[in-house]
Amino acid sequence: MSIRTIAATPAIALALLATSALVQAKLPAPPPPTPEAAAKADEAKARTAYNAKVEAYKLCKAMDKAAASYFKTTGAGKQPSPGAPACTDPGAFAYTPPKPLEAAGAHSPPETATKPPSSQTPAAAPTPKKP
Repeated sequence: MSIRTIAATPAIALALLATSALVQAKLPAPPPPTPEAAAKADEAKARTAYNAKVEAYKLCKAMDKAAASYFKTTGAGKQPSPGAPACTDPGAFAYTPPKPLEAAGAHSPPETATKPPSSQTPAAAPTPKKP
């Protein structure tokens, strides 16, 4: 390599970096996801959370097994602490998609009103004053 090539290399790298930053700055924002894509993403998020629970359960079982082996080999004088939480099995994966807002009754009451929202009767009897 010649000295001119070594001196030009940082300048070329800097020019490429500046050009890539300018090109990336002009990209448009991605379109909003479709309802199907959003539902699929929600299910994937739920499945990921479930997989994390399964992995934590497997780790807990392995730690219990290792602790039991340790206490078995070291003698009966030491025992695991009784306050240690038990491993909880997460069960089978079940995903129920959330209801849309319109189906959840968020915009209107389920039935027609038959009486006014407030009444004159008190909610609780007033407490008498102590002498």
